[in-house]
Amino acid sequence: MLRREWLGFAAGAWQVARAGETPRLETEVVRLKLRHTWTTVMSSSDFRDNLHLRFTAQGATGRGESAPIVRYNEDARSAQKAVESVRDLVAGADPWQFSKTLAEVFRRIDGQYSAKAAIDMALMDWVGQKLGVPLYRYFGLDPHDTPVTTFSIGIDNPETTRQKVKEAADFPVLKIKVGLATDEATIDAVRSVTKKPLRVDANEGWKTKEEAVRKINWLESQGVEFVEQPMPAAMLEEIRWVRGKVHIPIIADEACLHPWDIPRIKDSFDGINIKLMKCGGMLEAYRMIQIARSLKLKVMLGCMIESSIGIAAAAHLSALVDYADLDGNLLIANDPYRSVKVEKGKLFLSERPGLGVVRA
Repeated sequence: MLRREWLGFAAGAWQVARAGETPRLETEVVRLKLRHTWTTVMSSSDFRDNLHLRFTAQGATGRGESAPIVRYNEDARSAQKAVESVRDLVAGADPWQFSKTLAEVFRRIDGQYSAKAAIDMALMDWVGQKLGVPLYRYFGLDPHDTPVTTFSIGIDNPETTRQKVKEAADFPVLKIKVGLATDEATIDAVRSVTKKPLRVDANEGWKTKEEAVRKINWLESQGVEFVEQPMPAAMLEEIRWVRGKVHIPIIADEACLHPWDIPRIKDSFDGINIKLMKCGGMLEAYRMIQIARSLKLKVMLGCMIESSIGIAAAAHLSALVDYADLDGNLLIANDPYRSVKVEKGKLFLSERPGLGVVRA
């Protein structure tokens, strides 16, 4: 046997041996500490417990993240339990057949979409690494087309709000959390220190259509570009009425979680905010983007409080959308990873394969 033939045989044998290794699925609950107390209409906290996931097979490790959402009866432990319930399925499947595996994951797990998102991310990260390409390239996207991300300002007293806005000086567009009786004072505090374009998120906080119209029309006069989820998700007829009496776009968040929600809400909103943690991962988000585009809706990619794992997964799809709110990792003080860079709000994707995530 010639030397080059032997080397070829040995390389092939090594690949077979690596392919025969037992895949591993590992989970870890990670506490992410917030730089500021994070307050919205729904909750207030100084930290978030997320679930990090590692899928290892054939010499590569894919990473995923679950940022559980209390509103949907999720927490880190329930997400971990959900992942454990399909451990044998994921570890025993051919990771190249990720679509088939994820379809079965969705069939077996009831709810717990952030857990599903973690599995989706880990498999997609693994595929990108094995192919040797960043995931934006896998989806056929130009990394230069990424949008500017907003920087979010949680609800707080006027003085702290002003300080937060000053700390966000490098970001050209801000997202302001509203939805309480203090909305006017919050916006006045923001406007006392900046003239930047604003986007606001009421998180279902306004309870009547008359209140929503009054506040949205006032917000337009304050340089607000659009309003996210002004009223409770179920009030589609009321939001449709509001939409006919205001002049800036209304974006759905809590009213639109999954692909099948989009046709149902399209007449009440001008666009949708897609969150991987709510829909179940990158592949579901990609599906939602395509459906929304077909219905001529604006598209935004948002996030929860997440490390660089979850943010990277959304950012790799961001060249497809109009708006981005992908700052969850910037709101925490102990991000254990790094991937996407942000310069003056612009998202710069890693050229490393897969999600491009590395230890901080």
